[in-house]
Amino acid sequence: MRNVDRPASSAVPPCAAATAWTMARPRPVPPAGCDPDVAEVLRRYDELERETGGAFSATASGRLDPSGLVKGWAIERASAILYDAGARDHCVNGGGDIQLRGEAAPGEPWRIGLAEPAALAAVVSGTDLAVATSGAAERGHHIVDPRTGRPATALASLTLVGQHLTEVDALATAAFVMGGAAREWAAARPGVEAFAVAPDRTRWWTPGFERLALLPTGPGTSRSGPFESSPA
Repeated sequence: MRNVDRPASSAVPPCAAATAWTMARPRPVPPAGCDPDVAEVLRRYDELERETGGAFSATASGRLDPSGLVKGWAIERASAILYDAGARDHCVNGGGDIQLRGEAAPGEPWRIGLAEPAALAAVVSGTDLAVATSGAAERGHHIVDPRTGRPATALASLTLVGQHLTEVDALATAAFVMGGAAREWAAARPGVEAFAVAPDRTRWWTPGFERLALLPTGPGTSRSGPFESSPA
């Protein structure tokens, strides 16, 4: 993953990604001859920015910073290398962004806990999954809405589950930025499911999330449908 990060990180001068992006503008894709890995990252960034209506952007800070995509992309690439080498059952965890392949043990699915500051919020269970969470618990409100330039504060955390971490990690950031609007947006997007915790610690999730997760039950918990919020 260091080899992937070096050409794409905005923290490493000279940044090949920034150079390629500068050369490419105003064209939507990097020019021919750009490093293939850098070109792939920048091209995917452009696609995701359009797909999310600008809620996910490589230039939110006013300069190119591809780190919001590179992490998930590098983890997924590392997982693909392991799989091709014969490791068909594995977990690659990059700081809480996770790519899972196969089973945890023969006949046993992987189980991933989704934490909120005070408690375990849910447990995702399955095989061949990608799980990514965006939130304010670890670093405060550090995620900026590219459309307004202000910190995104409508949610405390949002977890997205799908199959490919490149997409899931980036879309988790976009959905966190969207706040309450992410509920219908994620429900309408094929191949992903979402689970969110609001600042008042109420929760919502998309319809298909219940097929993947063990959700809290008992006193103080109410679920009459997939979008029903319940006190944490």
